[in-house]
Amino acid sequence: MGADALSDVLRAVRLSSAMFFHLDVRAPWVAAAPASSACASAVLPGAQHVIEYHVVLDGCCWGGLIDEPPVQLVAGDIIAFPQGAPHVLSSGPGMQAIPDLSYYRQPTADQLPHRISLGDNGPADARILCGFLGCDARPFNPLLEALPPVLHLRGQAYRDRSSLVFLINAARNETEGRRSGGEGVLARLGELLFVEAIRCHVEGLDPEQTGWLAGLGDRHVGQALNLLHGSPAADWTLDELAKSVGLSRSTLAQRFTHLIGQPPMQYLTRWRMQLAAGLLASGREPISRIAEAVGYDSEAAFNRAFRRTVGTPPAAWRQAQIATE
Repeated sequence: MGADALSDVLRAVRLSSAMFFHLDVRAPWVAAAPASSACASAVLPGAQHVIEYHVVLDGCCWGGLIDEPPVQLVAGDIIAFPQGAPHVLSSGPGMQAIPDLSYYRQPTADQLPHRISLGDNGPADARILCGFLGCDARPFNPLLEALPPVLHLRGQAYRDRSSLVFLINAARNETEGRRSGGEGVLARLGELLFVEAIRCHVEGLDPEQTGWLAGLGDRHVGQALNLLHGSPAADWTLDELAKSVGLSRSTLAQRFTHLIGQPPMQYLTRWRMQLAAGLLASGREPISRIAEAVGYDSEAAFNRAFRRTVGTPPAAWRQAQIATE
């Protein structure tokens, strides 16, 4: 039986979240964000990779990558930077600033999100929530690899999508109320916002688009992905997988490779290594049991596959992960 491949990936890459800033701004103003790697240890300690996103609650602003044309953002819009690139938010296009890392080192006793006022004195003409999502990027995160440098969701495009509107309103209410447990609620809301944003992005993909997310939406390739994620330790062959999705061996191999960028069995091997990496990082299970859990009959065969795919032996990977936590 197949699984939900997107949910499986989100579980395996250890998604985490923090709603970190609440901006109250009045023109003229500009806020520059560094590469997420520069502030990751402060906002989400232990995360391999950090994605920054912004939700415009009221008013409008401009946002985009540094040295690239910005896009205008209005109330209800979400902009995210999945690859962790430095970027700018501002009251007008073309404004620049130097990132101030002191904002990320707020007193730990303060409840998140930290409130920051920028620009002229007086009532704010825009309010923006700024959050961070942490995840594993190594050894294999197919979702992260498929996301663009900038992900912009226009509020007008999903105004009839009640789930996303509800989540944004819930984040607004939780931020303004600042009740007990608010940080935890906002963290979970941030994760749910991310998943809904991915769903909206997938639904808006061009029919000719390729990549992992496009593969999820394909009838046959999506089914193949769900089957592989549902039973990653199974003794899959290309013939068996093709039969399960109702295609010939050659047709599935061609279509899967065209959309996903790699053959089905290579994808399965890389996903098994991601699952194994998570088990290794826990530091508890013997390597022989991890090998069996991800579909290998012997520890030696697993060691060879892991080293060939990841570039380091399983034991060395485990020690490196433990040392960084």
